[in-house]
Amino acid sequence: MSSSLRPEKVTADNQVIGELALTGHRAGFRMGPAEVRRLTTEDWRTFRDVRLAALADAPEAFSSSLGREQAYDEARWRAGMLPERGVKAVAVVEGRVAGVAGGWVPEGRGGAVEVYGMWVDPAARGAGVGALLVEEVVAWAAERGHRRVELWVVDGNDGAARLYRRLGFEATGESEPHTNDPGVRERLMVRVLDARPRDPHGT
Repeated sequence: MSSSLRPEKVTADNQVIGELALTGHRAGFRMGPAEVRRLTTEDWRTFRDVRLAALADAPEAFSSSLGREQAYDEARWRAGMLPERGVKAVAVVEGRVAGVAGGWVPEGRGGAVEVYGMWVDPAARGAGVGALLVEEVVAWAAERGHRRVELWVVDGNDGAARLYRRLGFEATGESEPHTNDPGVRERLMVRVLDARPRDPHGT
């Protein structure tokens, strides 16, 4: 499979935010342009469905669980989509959701935005979808004047760590036990937005 960026816009610091053209066929995806969309409260079903798919596919990567979130009612899902809860974005390929990521501003982190809940459908991995999703959260942070973006990576998730390094995130040395498995640690990575941007494809 090959991929090429088809940007819709370029930010002031030359970060590409736009579409990724995917060609070929892979495990049920007919790969066309991947469009990143920010969700609203009316998109709660879309977020619910992709979030549950993520929890079913990679439970070890998240601090929540499939059983817990399957029990949420509509009001709970809608509440999580409110603008004050941050941003949630999906990547859509040929009308099908191929990935999701969120961003919010947790207390006690000096105004840093945290990327969370990042997941890409296994059928769409390796084609740049994850990079587009992370960059959408970074763009949201920059629009609101935040200069620091953080994320946590579970030990053993080497593919995600490599992606984040390509996107300009660096390890901080800070870590904490995983919520669902205290024997596993999550490690903090950070990107300062006025640092020199990096090519998400490592070229």
